[in-house]
Amino acid sequence: MFRTVTVGLDGSPESLAAADWAAREARLRAAVLRAVYAGEQQPSVYVPFAGEAVAQPDEDRTERMLREVRASLAHRHPGLDVTAERLAGRPAAALVEAAGESVLLVLGSRGLGRAAGHLLGSVASAVTGRADGPVVLVRAGAEAPGEHRPDADGTPSAATPYRDVVLGVELADRTGDAVLEFAFDAARRRAAGLRVVHGRRLPSHADTPARPEDGPESLLRPWREKFPDVEVTEEAVVGHAGAHLVDASRDASLIVIGRRNRRSATAARQVGPVTHEVLRHAVAPVAVVPHD
Repeated sequence: MFRTVTVGLDGSPESLAAADWAAREARLRAAVLRAVYAGEQQPSVYVPFAGEAVAQPDEDRTERMLREVRASLAHRHPGLDVTAERLAGRPAAALVEAAGESVLLVLGSRGLGRAAGHLLGSVASAVTGRADGPVVLVRAGAEAPGEHRPDADGTPSAATPYRDVVLGVELADRTGDAVLEFAFDAARRRAAGLRVVHGRRLPSHADTPARPEDGPESLLRPWREKFPDVEVTEEAVVGHAGAHLVDASRDASLIVIGRRNRRSATAARQVGPVTHEVLRHAVAPVAVVPHD
């Protein structure tokens, strides 16, 4: 089976930005890009990459969208193998299944602003909470130059080195290996630095002394050895890391956070408070990686 990056499309600006990001990621991974539309209803809004177009009477807008997006991505990313298809069934279930067949699932994200405040109760939330593999959420307007450092004149450029990949680590909840491997691998593929942000509480008299094996050095050591070419910096912050990760996203190519796999069907539909805050406010694309 080919290595596949899957992107969910619905015709919105967010999903088109996600498709372009997914194409760039597929090229980094030497993977096939699979563009999918999940659901029976046709997309209500669709603005092609090339601008507004007039639909023909009785035209199937979904098939037209998939066809045009596939052609545009293949043109904009020469050499990339792109497929496009419609998935049957309920959108969340179909996308969760697609995620299981891919190395990565990419979705558009509106965040949780006043006008769009239901992302985490929608299809994107269900997929992010249930998918067995990593899910990346991308905002509208995300473009390649935003992932790179500006050039010497301060002009945005896609030809300069990548900005850091930022990893949020919970020391008290022991971030899983899948999250760490994803972050180190993403930094290596981009020849970027990896900035590890980990929260800590202010100590109290009741606290037991911290043990070296509980610190970030022990957590990161095996991955530093496995990825010796990735330059790692650590940033200890007081309290939960959510707000600090949002700040870091303004100068990051990618934010990576973990989602603990829950045995309860109800809990599986939810994400933790740090993930919730990052998805709500982060500027950079956010990868949510499930772990045990």
